[in-house]
Amino acid sequence: MSEEEARRLAAERAERRAAGDFGAADALRERIEALGFRVTDTPEGFAMAPMEPAAPPEPPRLRPQDVPSVLDDPPDVDVTIHWLAEGWPEDVRRGIASFDAHRGSRRVQHVVVEAVPAPGGWPEGCEVLAMREGLGWARCRNAGLARSRGALVFVVDGSTEASGDVFGPLEAALADPSAGIAGPVGAVTDEQLHEFVPAEAPECDAIEGYLMAVRREVLERGVRFDDRFRFYRSADLDFSFAVKDLGLRALMVEVPIERHEHRTWWSTEPQERAKLSKRNYYRFLDRWRGRSDLTVSGRGSSG
Repeated sequence: MSEEEARRLAAERAERRAAGDFGAADALRERIEALGFRVTDTPEGFAMAPMEPAAPPEPPRLRPQDVPSVLDDPPDVDVTIHWLAEGWPEDVRRGIASFDAHRGSRRVQHVVVEAVPAPGGWPEGCEVLAMREGLGWARCRNAGLARSRGALVFVVDGSTEASGDVFGPLEAALADPSAGIAGPVGAVTDEQLHEFVPAEAPECDAIEGYLMAVRREVLERGVRFDDRFRFYRSADLDFSFAVKDLGLRALMVEVPIERHEHRTWWSTEPQERAKLSKRNYYRFLDRWRGRSDLTVSGRGSSG
């Protein structure tokens, strides 16, 4: 019935246009569109077709303070895995699929923090936080951490792909109450924190951000990434030291992962990434300089 009415109005509109009454013709066009049809003028008169439905408006993107924390609630899944999409969503999708392939019977929550709009959507079941752009790496990561429902929490970079059971070894390591943070890539430094080099022994000074695992209680005790880290470099060192400052150890644990190209590193101009990396390391030093007691080499030398 609406199409019949729309055709009648379109014919009337053609008559109004022929008579030069363009105001009435425009009003008739609006009535036709309100019925769900679009009219187009042609040499023969007019053509009419149904209008495409308007795309639903995108929900407003979030600020960190818009994200409610669940950390006061009891954990109700085994592991929460955190992902940050600053571009290259295909990397994060690959990572999610790889961890799911080796989850076994575990209940796993994936939290995806979308720092920039990501076309293509996310796998079913993921909790997605679409954040406002320009917040920086740490503020986006912290927004995601607030949603952790797992007894264990993994922070994973999009360049990391699980190639086997990563869960079991990390669960075993963190079952030790003296362990606070674990992961496959560890680093150590000297007592002056001059630089970090790859760790050789399981106990180390920091776990790198390719894959960092903690018990949820670490978050409940207030450990977060420093919001001032807008770039990712050294944020993992700072986080690791904050965990160790609780009196806990950092453990390098062998797990089956494949490391792909780190997109943020390689997409940042060399001069810019050098500047950002240096600034972040100074930020780390400003907080932890003098805390040789938190290093493996300097344990017991302070206080």
